[in-house]
Amino acid sequence: MTDIQDTDQFTGAGWPWRSGNRFHLLADNEQFFERMLQSIEAARAYVLLEMYLVESGIITGRFAEALGRAARRGVRVCVVFDAFGSLRLAASYRRSLVAAGVDLRTFNPIRLRARLHNFLRDHRKLLLVDGVTAFVGGAGLTDEFAIAARPGQPWRDLMVEISGPVVADWQRAFARTWRRTGGVPDFPQPPSTIDIEDGADGRVALSEARERSVLANGVVRRIDAARTRAWIMSAYFVPSRRFRKALRVAARRGVDVRLLVPGPMTDHPWVRHAARRYYGKMLRNGVKIFEYQPRMLHAKMIVCDDWVSIGSSNLDRWSFKWNLEANQEIRNAAFAAVAVEVFEADCSKSEALSRRNWPQRAWLDRQQERIAGLLDRMLDRWRRPRVP
Repeated sequence: MTDIQDTDQFTGAGWPWRSGNRFHLLADNEQFFERMLQSIEAARAYVLLEMYLVESGIITGRFAEALGRAARRGVRVCVVFDAFGSLRLAASYRRSLVAAGVDLRTFNPIRLRARLHNFLRDHRKLLLVDGVTAFVGGAGLTDEFAIAARPGQPWRDLMVEISGPVVADWQRAFARTWRRTGGVPDFPQPPSTIDIEDGADGRVALSEARERSVLANGVVRRIDAARTRAWIMSAYFVPSRRFRKALRVAARRGVDVRLLVPGPMTDHPWVRHAARRYYGKMLRNGVKIFEYQPRMLHAKMIVCDDWVSIGSSNLDRWSFKWNLEANQEIRNAAFAAVAVEVFEADCSKSEALSRRNWPQRAWLDRQQERIAGLLDRMLDRWRRPRVP
């Protein structure tokens, strides 16, 4: 077992641990959307929003109206939507935002001549208000996250509300993306923040051009160092060989290793098939695997002992190779206890896979896993272009 010392090797390539923060885990979709909208309505200086999946609909309409009202009352509103993730956002929404005074920019517009460069996507979900409040997680602005109109909805997701010194780091992270879209980060600097008494330690964890392996490496090191538990909740879990080995080794030394992954309700069934081809070996080594049943699982959370990471990363090779990702790391026993409670509640709504029964799964399932695995390996061989 590796003993982690949170010094230079664990600083996240320039993102240090900050003490004195307050983190609130928002485990209900309606709750986190309401808190985000309330924060926008209360903004006095600036609102910064970075979002991957954005589609026309009721929830996006509510955010567009709140952002427009903020801009009209003199608040600086800067918004980045990913070009691919916002393909289904009607032009009328964009026009209304710009007309209200919102500075709206698009990350990596899709161009035929760009070829593989089109795969580089901004998958982050980040909202900052006045330099004092931030929201980080996995939810997008689509009605799948907000309206239970069909079976399996709304999608299961998590966000974390943040206050304290680490918010300034999130603003610096947003500024980097803003520059890539051609924007000038002329929004005010975050106000000086006093450490919250008895607050928690927190750190920004990013995956991007020069740091694409930092987030992945950090999680693997946490698994290697885990003493009691290493729990992973992921919507699209297709791990690398190194990642799979870390989970198996941890389970064999007695750590409670759990994977909470999507069940039959998923928007990407072939990703699920690609992941399932690894389950047999992990089950034989003592890894517990739960497939979430009630609805689409889209949340991303890792709990290793008293360390928690929540954000946009699915911990799959595609994310680390092609996407800009953002996670909030938290080191605090009280917050970890809340995360464990949420995780266990979701496990109780899941099907626990059986090591004994796994080899007897349907022939069709195994064929789909083989095909999905072949496609995954082909995609993994593509060389990743450099992010400008």
